[in-house]
Amino acid sequence: MLTALILICSLATTPDIRDCSRNNAVDVMYTPVESANPATCFMHGQAYLASTDIGRNLTNKEEVKVVCTRKQAAENQGPAFAQRPAPSVQ
Repeated sequence: MLTALILICSLATTPDIRDCSRNNAVDVMYTPVESANPATCFMHGQAYLASTDIGRNLTNKEEVKVVCTRKQAAENQGPAFAQRPAPSVQ
């Protein structure tokens, strides 16, 4: 079974979306839905992101990368949802 890994990356740090990874993403999410089909997994990832505040508040300086991975591999990667840090006030 596959689950979608959703990465939100800043174009300032990763101008090439191919370089976007779990290690340099601003936000990392996994969908709670599993799929046996990679195309369905990808569509579920897009829909899941669109239903979140993060998905609705993307800036033009952020890119989205959806990667479908085996559920076992995803479980070994850590928490299913990582919030972006609160902005610092100066």
